[in-house]
Amino acid sequence: MKICIETEVKAPLGTVWDAWVTPKDITSWNFAVDEWWCPRVELTLEVGGKFNYRMEARDGSTGFDFEGTFTKLEPRKYVHFQLDDSRVVKVEFIEAENGVRILETFDAEDENSADQQKQGWQSILNNFKKHVEKTATDKRL
Repeated sequence: MKICIETEVKAPLGTVWDAWVTPKDITSWNFAVDEWWCPRVELTLEVGGKFNYRMEARDGSTGFDFEGTFTKLEPRKYVHFQLDDSRVVKVEFIEAENGVRILETFDAEDENSADQQKQGWQSILNNFKKHVEKTATDKRL
């Protein structure tokens, strides 16, 4: 089963793209709830390149590595990757009237309900939107 989420970010395409692929930015937004964080990001942004986003509870009680391989990439347009569990994720960046629309489609996993997965991934995407819009506003000030 495929799950789709989306948002629209009020920022220039270059700013949105950079925040999606820059490790320092990724650590600022890549978590679903405030009790978690992303303390480390490693990536090689090219087809065949690997990524590892470390996800941890802030209290240190648990964590996991979100890992995969980039399979298709066109800067400022899309990034596709395959997770280490073989699930496929596609992210599209579409210029819109007031910013950039992001569409993210991913294969569901078997451990959590589709609704839980959609909510979790949407929360991360919402954090991304907040981070980018705040960064874009700060740059204008």
